[in-house]
Amino acid sequence: MKKSTKAALLSAFAFPGIGHMYLKRYISGLILIGASLFGLYSMIATTLESALQIAEKIQGGSGQPDVAAIADAVAEQLIETGSGAYPAGIASAIFIICWIIGIIDSYRIGRAQEKNKARVEI
Repeated sequence: MKKSTKAALLSAFAFPGIGHMYLKRYISGLILIGASLFGLYSMIATTLESALQIAEKIQGGSGQPDVAAIADAVAEQLIETGSGAYPAGIASAIFIICWIIGIIDSYRIGRAQEKNKARVEI
């Protein structure tokens, strides 16, 4: 398997930035990993906070533990904290953009390294 393909697959299926680490581009890999971790952490923190608030409402007796009541509680939670969805959306966008950049850039860098290696061998 070519180095470029392996790096792109690592970035696509393992984590953004891992392909850069494989290609020995440590600084750009660490930047992508850090930005991706920030986006992932923000998404999880926002989601967990909303889930805990909904669980408190259900345990407090103001909601029944069935699927329809939970769906209504989630919709109500989104309406009450409309601004809570905005940071989660930004965090999701950051994570997805880092993922796409990681795949494309690691493939591009891998191809360049393969071409340089082919030139050296000739």
